[in-house]
Amino acid sequence: IDAARTALVVVDMQNDFCHDEGWFAARGVDIGAIQAVVPHVRLTIDAAHDHGMPVIFLNWGIRADALEMSVGQLAFGRLFGRATGYAEAYRAAGEPALVTGTWGAATIDALAPQPRDIVVHKNRFSGFWHNELDAVLRRLDVTTLCFAGVNTDRCVLASLQDATFAGYDAVLIDDATATPSSAIVREAACTIVRQLYGFTTTVDAFVDAH
Repeated sequence: IDAARTALVVVDMQNDFCHDEGWFAARGVDIGAIQAVVPHVRLTIDAAHDHGMPVIFLNWGIRADALEMSVGQLAFGRLFGRATGYAEAYRAAGEPALVTGTWGAATIDALAPQPRDIVVHKNRFSGFWHNELDAVLRRLDVTTLCFAGVNTDRCVLASLQDATFAGYDAVLIDDATATPSSAIVREAACTIVRQLYGFTTTVDAFVDAH
C-alpha cells in the first residue's frame, strides 16, 4: 500500500447501527455481528493513523425532514409500514433516526474520530452521492481506498463499487466489516468485490502493510 495516496474509509459505525439503544436494535435487528467487529475496526483505524493515512468516517446524516431522500428509499426504510424509518422518532426522547447532529447519527464512542480525522455525511447507501466525498479525496490526492465498517453487503459494498466507478482502487478489509445479513449474503458481497471491483485483505495484513 502506498500510504501517501491511500485513505481508510470507515462506514456507518454509528450509534443507530451499533448501539443497543440505537435504531437497528429498536427495529429488532440482531446487531451481534456488528458489535463484534468494533475491536477489528479499532485496530484498523489505529493502523491507518500509524501508517499516516487519512481516516474518513463516512456516516449517514440526513435532513430532519428527509427531503433529500426518494419516496421509494423512505418506503424501504420503513419496511413498507412495518418499522420506524429514516428521520422518524424511535427513542423515548423522540429523537429521529440518522439525522445529522443527533446521538444516533454520531460515531460510537469506541471509535470516536480524532481531530485529524475527516467526517463526511451521506444520504444514500453509497457515499459518493450528494456530498463532498469525491472532492475531499481528490484534494488529498488519494487514489486507493480501504474500506471497513457496516454493513458489508449494503453501504460498504455500494460505496466501494462507486469508488471504482469514479476511478479509485479499492480494498475491502474483510474482517473489519460486518452485517446482520446471513453468512451467505456476506460471502457473496466479498466474492463480488474480489471478482469485479478490487481486493480483499485482513486486519492483520493491513496492520503490517508498509
